[in-house]
Amino acid sequence: MGNSVAGVATRAPTMGVDFALIGHQESWRAAADVLAVLRGPDRMPLPDDEIRDILPWIPPRAVCHVDVGSIAGTKARGLYIDSFIPPDRLEAAYVHENIARVRGAAAYAIDRGAKIVSLGGFSSILIEGNFDQLPERHGTVFTTGNTLTVGFIVQGIKKMCALEARNLSRSTLLIVGATGDVGSGCARCLAPLVRRLLLCARNMERLRRFAAQLQVDGIEVEIATDLRRFSAEADVVICAASLAAPSLLLGRIAPHALVCDAGYPKNLSPSAEMLGAKVFFGGLGQITGGMKFAPDFHGILNRHPFPDVVHGCLLEGMALALESRFEPFSRGRGLITPEQVEEMETIAARHGIYLAPLYNAEGPVEDELHCQSERSRG
Repeated sequence: MGNSVAGVATRAPTMGVDFALIGHQESWRAAADVLAVLRGPDRMPLPDDEIRDILPWIPPRAVCHVDVGSIAGTKARGLYIDSFIPPDRLEAAYVHENIARVRGAAAYAIDRGAKIVSLGGFSSILIEGNFDQLPERHGTVFTTGNTLTVGFIVQGIKKMCALEARNLSRSTLLIVGATGDVGSGCARCLAPLVRRLLLCARNMERLRRFAAQLQVDGIEVEIATDLRRFSAEADVVICAASLAAPSLLLGRIAPHALVCDAGYPKNLSPSAEMLGAKVFFGGLGQITGGMKFAPDFHGILNRHPFPDVVHGCLLEGMALALESRFEPFSRGRGLITPEQVEEMETIAARHGIYLAPLYNAEGPVEDELHCQSERSRG
């Protein structure tokens, strides 16, 4: 095992950078692919059991440089830093160990001189907006990236409604994970646009507090901790819960419901049966100005059917770096507003960062809808 770990742990880039991205792999297959690139093409792939033994011993470290371009002509250079949280250790039992890994990754970014750092995936959930948990920093700021994630989720919902000729103003929207930073941001953005708003989360007290905030603004809202109470009533669903693995079962839902799975890891269980529902993955954007990895991690760090697609949480740091706005734009305290979302979307669009083409586990959604339309005509 020692030689295997050593083969992974000696290639860290050392140059100062504009941005850093802190992430982790959501599956053992993805983790294996990352290790294969780090070990180099001359080494034999490691067996699965050895990967599971090795990964917990790898300290947080940069695995590649990331160069991004803007349609406005500017460029930014960054690092992708993997915290190497094992995919089966995202549960609460490992929270202290995982926070230590995120702190280690943050210290790595600070040491490399990153001006802004995006906390991707579970990293921002672990910190919960308390940036004081991160190491002391000199000229480095942190953002959860959740504002741009919310923007792309909302854009995706609107696009799916347009593709389906669905009137969003007549829809009943259910948000699962509604008290989290992303879920609450989606609620604030979409509440004025839908007929009825249903919020579901695990903590009833937090649900009550959030509902009271919305009601001050004249928004009618219904809350529940039991997903079964609402699932059959919603025709638009956003899944933004903090889950350690894809395990969410919506149960009986409205026929032809639109379901946005915005979790990382994904929320919906592979065994979830939702006949007639149209599922798509949300919160993703595409860099049209170009993105390069060194070494080349295309198709590994961005495992999507389209080029240069990245999760919104990481894209926010890139957009801010291209804009030369090195500030903690998203703080992760459940305070994302429609105004902040609009500002971040404007910054991203100025540099050619747009909503990614919609897709799900079966492939591109628009292709699927086109085929369905053709079949119905036939």
